Amino acid sequence: MKNLRYLWLSALVIFFDQLSKWIIRNVVEFPGGHSIKITSKLFWLTHVQNKGAAFGMSSSNAGFNRIFFSGATVVVTIFIIYLITKAKTKLEITSYALIIGGAIGNLIDRIFLGSVTDFLDFDFPNFIAKVWGSSRWPIFNIADSAIVIAIILLIAQMIFFRNKAEEK
Repeated sequence: MKNLRYLWLSALVIFFDQLSKWIIRNVVEFPGGHSIKITSKLFWLTHVQNKGAAFGMSSSNAGFNRIFFSGATVVVTIFIIYLITKAKTKLEITSYALIIGGAIGNLIDRIFLGSVTDFLDFDFPNFIAKVWGSSRWPIFNIADSAIVIAIILLIAQMIFFRNKAEEK
C-alpha cells in the first residue's frame, strides 16, 4: 500500500491536463477553427474534440463510444491501481501513476464533455504518420503524453532492467 503514495504524480498529471484543456477550450482563440502554427511545420496548436479512443479509433455511435470508453477506462484504472500495489521498482510505480493520471484526465473529459480535448499537433517524420494514413501525427494532449511516456518507461524496464532485478 505504500506504493499508493505515488498517486500524487497521477494528481499532478490530471491537474495539468485539465488546466491545459480548459485553456485551449476557453482562452485560446483559434482563427476560423484552424491551427495556430507555433513553428512553421513542426509544432501547431490544433483544437479538436475526439469522441473516440486513441488516434480517433471509434464506432460511429457517439453515445456508445462515451459509455464504452468510460467503462473501459474505469476497469483499466482499477487494474493499474492493483498493479501499482504489487510493483517492485520505482520505475514501475512511476509508470503506473502516469497511466492512472492520463486515464483519469481523459475520463473527466469523456464524462463531462462527451469527448476528449486534444490540441498538441506535431509533424513527426512522415513515415510514422503514414501508418494512420495522415500527413501529420495524430493530435494529442497531456494525458495521452503521460500514458505514452509510461509505456516507454515500462518497455525500458522490461528490456534493460528486468534481468538485473531477477539476478539479485
